[in-house]
This record gives sequence, C-alpha cells and structure tokens, in this order.
Amino acid sequence: MVSSDQRRRQLAREKFERQQQRREEARRRTRRLTVVIASAVAVVAVVGVGSYLALDGDGKKDKSDAAASPSDSPSPSKSSTPEPAMEIDKTAKYTMSLKTSQGDIAFTMDAAKTPHTTNSFKSLADKGFFDGTKCHRLTTQGIFVLQCGDPKGDGTGGPGYTIPDENLTALGKAGKDGTVTYPAGTVAMANTGQAHSGGSQFFLVYKDSKLPPTYTPFGTMNDASLKAVKGIGAAGVAGGAADGAPKKAVDISKAAVDKS
Repeated sequence: MVSSDQRRRQLAREKFERQQQRREEARRRTRRLTVVIASAVAVVAVVGVGSYLALDGDGKKDKSDAAASPSDSPSPSKSSTPEPAMEIDKTAKYTMSLKTSQGDIAFTMDAAKTPHTTNSFKSLADKGFFDGTKCHRLTTQGIFVLQCGDPKGDGTGGPGYTIPDENLTALGKAGKDGTVTYPAGTVAMANTGQAHSGGSQFFLVYKDSKLPPTYTPFGTMNDASLKAVKGIGAAGVAGGAADGAPKKAVDISKAAVDKS
C-alpha cells in the first residue's frame, strides 16, 4: 500500500512535470515562426499554396531543472549554435564557483564522467554567461532543489545549443516508482524531458530528492555551499508557495570554472 507520504511526493513530482511541460510549450509558441515555402519551379507565375514550416527559435531549452522536471514536449529542434569545442582536460576535475547575493556556492565537476557538461560550463563561465543571472526557481515540497543558469530568469532561457546526457547510471538503478535518489549536495542538469536537451540550466539539491534518472548529475557541492543552499531553501518560496522564485533572491554576480 502506498503511504500518504509517498503519495504526497508522487503528486509533487507530477505537478512539477506538468508545470515544466506548460513552460516548454509556452516557450515554443512564443518563439515559433511560420515560414511559407513557395514552389520554386522555373515558371513565370506560381498560382498555388505553398507549404508551411514551423521553425523553433534558437533551440534554447529549459529545465530543471532541476529543477529539472520532465516534459512530454516534442523532440527539440536542431540547435542554432554548435556545442563548444572540447577544450578541457578530460582526466581532471574542475570547480565552478558562484558569487551570489546569498553567499558563495561552489561545486566540483569530474570531467572524466561528464566531459561535455564540464566543458560547456567552463566555456560559458569563461564568456561571462552566468554573470548577472539569478537562481529563478526553488522547490520545497516533494523534491528540494534550487534551479539556476537561465539568462532570462524565467525558465525559458539557454545558451542556444544542447549537450548530451551523461553519467545517468551514477545514482543507481531506478526503483519501482521509476526514480532514484539525488542526494543532498548533488548538482544536476535541467532539461525539457527529452533526451540530450540540457543547455545551461542546472539545479542544486539541498535535501535528498527522488527523481527519474534522466538528469545528468555532474557536480557535488562542498559543505559550506550546501549549507548556504539549505538556508535559501529554509527561507521558502516567495508568496508562500512550494514552487517558485526563492524568497531570498539569489543573484549571481560572477561565475568561474577553474581546474581543481
């Protein structure tokens, strides 16, 4: 028999998934362009109806993610910008450091396990992509994550490209409920619910959370950073909801990635 606590967690996850799907669909609607493809046969006049092609804007993907909730949206279109060329040392570890309005937050990334993710984050940080952004989403029920990495601050932004999923078996085999435990201190990629749809958004887990094993776990916070994120979580969501902007605004003034 499913306990009331398990049912509550299940409902929270389902709500999370529905919200993510709605956000992804809204993003697609607002960025969709309708292009008329007229027949281009060498004739003096074309009297007919051209076909229509819907083009997705810039290929930016949302969340989290984390938080990263899955969505059932259609497969993402081809990214408008290529993934950054691989420039990191795949045998090394890197540390991403965030200077925020709620204290410094840092986490270690293992390039051997998540080379594409680590390389992408270093490339973005080196360009100042995360500077001046905010952690736009906090969840305090069912799953416990703080989501960051969106330059638009509304869950719809990204770098214009996607990166492949990595390290998905690291947290073990999914249980009967289809989830694994993302331990407190884990940093993972948000995505649209489609495979290989991660961009720049990521989520910081501040309390053990059960989620499907479809979000690349690529970093681990140190103790001081986890304490800072727990404090943000304890303050709750603005307006008293369980999912939304954190009551304690988390503004990122500077992000840097360095070889550990």
